[in-house]
Amino acid sequence: MSIGCSPSGHSGIGVMWKTVSEACNLACDYCYYSTCGGKPGKNINRIDSAVLDKFIKDYMQYSRGSASFAWQGGEPLLAGYEFFEEVVYRQALYAPPHTVISNSLQTNATLIDDRWASFFKTYHFLVGVSLDGPQHIHDARRVNAAGKGSFHRVMAGIDHLRRHGVDFNILTVIHKGNVDKAKELMSFYREQGFSFVQFIPCMDFRAQQVDKPGVYEISPQEYGDFLCEVFDEWFQEGNPDVSVRFFDNMLSVYLNREAESCVHRASCPTSLILEQNGDAFPCDFYIHEDWKVGNVGEHSIAEILAHPNYRRFHQMKPALAEKCRSCEWQRLCYGGCPRNRKWNPEGDQSSPDYFCQSYMQVYAYADEKMRQLGDRLRRELYERNVREIFKGKPPGRNDPCACGSGKKHKSCCGVMSG
Repeated sequence: MSIGCSPSGHSGIGVMWKTVSEACNLACDYCYYSTCGGKPGKNINRIDSAVLDKFIKDYMQYSRGSASFAWQGGEPLLAGYEFFEEVVYRQALYAPPHTVISNSLQTNATLIDDRWASFFKTYHFLVGVSLDGPQHIHDARRVNAAGKGSFHRVMAGIDHLRRHGVDFNILTVIHKGNVDKAKELMSFYREQGFSFVQFIPCMDFRAQQVDKPGVYEISPQEYGDFLCEVFDEWFQEGNPDVSVRFFDNMLSVYLNREAESCVHRASCPTSLILEQNGDAFPCDFYIHEDWKVGNVGEHSIAEILAHPNYRRFHQMKPALAEKCRSCEWQRLCYGGCPRNRKWNPEGDQSSPDYFCQSYMQVYAYADEKMRQLGDRLRRELYERNVREIFKGKPPGRNDPCACGSGKKHKSCCGVMSG
């Protein structure tokens, strides 16, 4: 299951590779990628070594000190242990000196054992685990080919990660079976000690069906109610103890920073979404021949980034609906995801994001508390940095603000203090 957000490293190019295309050992009925029904077969089509070698060599030339890889599927661990050993070998082989290499991997965790967990720890993989909540919720939708729930196998995989000290987070799909259970989900996360959680609404369409508007299993009202209830559980009187990606992104804006999630940024990131055969696309919601930008086994990265489809794709996010242009919450949303909008035949005008109502609901609900929390954290960061980094001397009006926002002091914390 995709996380729905392309990675973005300091190189300016995020890379997400569908390691084994759509092959998966689970048969989740809501999956918008896989059609194998949890029966991937004996012969797994993984990325060819020649394609892998060429791309990693090319990508490292763009790394500028930081190279970021995300491995998804299907279920990427079906590629096998030896494949990922080859990955880290080639990364080290071609990385310029002092390059920081990061790898993330999204998995259903059912195949994780001590060997995998040890590997992830050795090479500092960040692991995303798909888990829809406690057993009775998770097992209703996340099943194997025989219809048997996967909860216990997932939790066993998590235990291996914990024993080896691997960094991991939880990805939960919000569907009809858990959209009204925000408190139960958050209670479960706390009981299990899950500190990093993200939610994605359940999709009812195929990633390849780009000619049709996105369809979702839950309504905007249901998702808005869910987010408001999660906010109450997350806020904890101004002292959140669980990281929830949606609210972390909101808080970043109240801290005068930019959101990290592509859905809520002003523009879509420059990303390469790669199929197992090397075909490249600008986003994992647009895996269709009409949006193909090349093949990394045949074309250079420069050629791929110069493809007309790249320019066409990046013109979509800023093409806001009239309602969005005057919206008081625009800085938190920027129109949401282009895939969730209905476009005219020319593709240059759209309606608001399907979840526009959801976002407006939670933004209004959380605004006052977010302002208070953001102001407090900015003051704390400002005072600490002035004391520890600036040796007690506040920045000038046109200097970068001491809170670390990157903005000028006069338009950041200088406003609060002035």
